[in-house]
Amino acid sequence: QGKQVLYLLPEIALTVQIVKRLRRVFGDQVGVYHSGMADSARAEMWRKQNGTNPYPVVLGVRSSVFLPYQRLGLVIVDEEHESSYKQKEPAPRYNGRDAAIMLGKMSGAKILLGSATPSFESYQNALSGKYGFVQLTTRYGEVMMPELLFVDMKEYRRKKMMKGCFTPVLYEEMKRVLENGMQVILFQNRRGYSTYLQCDRCGSILKCKHCDVSMTYYRYRNTLNCHYCGSLRAVPAVCQDCGQGHYVNRTPGTERIEEDVKQYFPEARVARMDLDVISNKAKFRALIDDFESGNLDVLIGTQMVSKGLDFERVKLVGVMDADSLVGFPDFRAEERAYDMLMQVSGRSGRKGERGKVVIQVVDRQNRVYQLVGKEDYHGFYTLLSREREMFNYPPFSRLIQIELRHVDEVVLRNAANELARQMRERLERRVCGPAEPDVSRVRKMYRIQILIKAEQGLSLSKLKIFLKQKCDELAKTPVGKGVRVYFDVDPL
Repeated sequence: QGKQVLYLLPEIALTVQIVKRLRRVFGDQVGVYHSGMADSARAEMWRKQNGTNPYPVVLGVRSSVFLPYQRLGLVIVDEEHESSYKQKEPAPRYNGRDAAIMLGKMSGAKILLGSATPSFESYQNALSGKYGFVQLTTRYGEVMMPELLFVDMKEYRRKKMMKGCFTPVLYEEMKRVLENGMQVILFQNRRGYSTYLQCDRCGSILKCKHCDVSMTYYRYRNTLNCHYCGSLRAVPAVCQDCGQGHYVNRTPGTERIEEDVKQYFPEARVARMDLDVISNKAKFRALIDDFESGNLDVLIGTQMVSKGLDFERVKLVGVMDADSLVGFPDFRAEERAYDMLMQVSGRSGRKGERGKVVIQVVDRQNRVYQLVGKEDYHGFYTLLSREREMFNYPPFSRLIQIELRHVDEVVLRNAANELARQMRERLERRVCGPAEPDVSRVRKMYRIQILIKAEQGLSLSKLKIFLKQKCDELAKTPVGKGVRVYFDVDPL
């Protein structure tokens, strides 16, 4: 029809495989756009899309919604549930999926959202009839879903049967798959060698001086690194609190798992895929090509390996520590854990014989694992949505997060308490907090948050005016002087 298509992906990394497939069909009519490109290349793309001969197909990440489109006819949002679509820092804070839906509506284009584990908001819209709903009940090529095995690490640790980070079950499965000439993906959502270091005498944990968060240990350079502010420091010889104990590794990261694989499977060709190794798109493409062509046997990675990648020789996926996905004080924690486990499981056995997934856990009775084992997304949604509705959380309400920041903790608390008090006079029980976030200090700035629950039917435009007015009033008072205020609508 002579119209354009916008194809959105959650991560730059996924463009490597998808662009090959699109170019097989559409040739040089496919344009790629993302923040990893040089400024000159992005400017050239902008000019082309504004010119007389724009690309009919644009493949990109969330920033692609801001390109000019002359005849937009279709918007595809792949893996629409992904939190990567959310721009958190810096402003503007927006969700690429929601912006793409709005762009499609403004352009009169069709909108297609795709996911094996839809976000609760999109699934609710589908069930209520706001969105059309199409369900694929079988895998492409009639391939069977992989076999899921949940393995209790606690029991094997007690019996001292662990081989490094591996339970005997995962070790034997890896051995079998590698002997058959097939490939393995190991998933651990933690970078570095050890997520934190702890004193073996007093139990204190080494934290960043500028942020309220533990520092990650990297063995290859023997340093501690803060993933929030980027600060580096050497590992102290003795504990800084008690002065007697020594620091020991806790919770292995991808670097430690790579070391264990090389120790227990010396013949295997191993590679690691995380932000510490993949610094640019060229390295990522080379790694993907190597794994796809069979030059690598084991791929170890963070959530990068769980999203949309398609390797036909992968017959085993190992989840090293599933409990690290669940234990967050966040109403979305179970939804995220379920999505991550289902998505990474989907990398196994995509062609040919049935694949396997070994998920190492400690809390075997956790309901998320029970629901993942059933592979019943609708049952999972039904159970959790009852709780969400009871406590007025999305998808049954909208959330607005107000974050206040200041270098002085006392000043910050007084300002937050005053702002919450004024808001409660009109909004009453809709105001939650103030409360400290998981990381209450970043780059020497203390943070505190207030959450507003806006039920369906509430005028969001009037609420916006009221919140802005109260924050402006606070800034003019002595208690709010110097306090920075940030708004985030629909925070993740």
